[in-house]
Amino acid sequence: MKHPSSRAFFSYWDDKRGGRRAPERSEIEPGPVRELLGDVFVLSYDKRSRFPVRVAGTRVCALLARDLKGCAFPALFDAASRGEIEDIITIAAEDLLAAVAGITATSDAGAPVHLELLLLPFSTRAHTPISLTGLLAPLGEYQGPLGAFRLTSYRFLTHPPQRFRPRALRRWQAARGLMVYEGLR
Repeated sequence: MKHPSSRAFFSYWDDKRGGRRAPERSEIEPGPVRELLGDVFVLSYDKRSRFPVRVAGTRVCALLARDLKGCAFPALFDAASRGEIEDIITIAAEDLLAAVAGITATSDAGAPVHLELLLLPFSTRAHTPISLTGLLAPLGEYQGPLGAFRLTSYRFLTHPPQRFRPRALRRWQAARGLMVYEGLR
């Protein structure tokens, strides 16, 4: 991660998840990351609605000079990048993997602007909507609102390997030719 805000938000998210794959949505409090809230957003994982933005910080909205609440997140990208960003959101939400992406947009003045996108999933629970949080921040100065985003690079951050305690197995024959192994702790 290149942007200091991305590193800080990821560190907070990583601390909250502990040894789990992702923290629960209720564990992320705005107080400890209040200086980052302008760059933070929340997406609803709803494929039919094309992943609408539920909440967007003021700096994220200022990038495009409009309120992004309710806007389909992939619609912020050019046509060539929409399929890829939808795939990245799907993998991040379903596999509970953090994703970092490089994005380029064009300012009103015609200059390229480079941004960093961080997507962080929340742990899923029964009967609760799936959502993700993220951070979008420019990597330098820019003038005026930006045009459509273009995805330039991305990667997923894998989890540290989990260590499982060794288990004792008990073997018994349930029926002729069928062996059942029962795990004991």
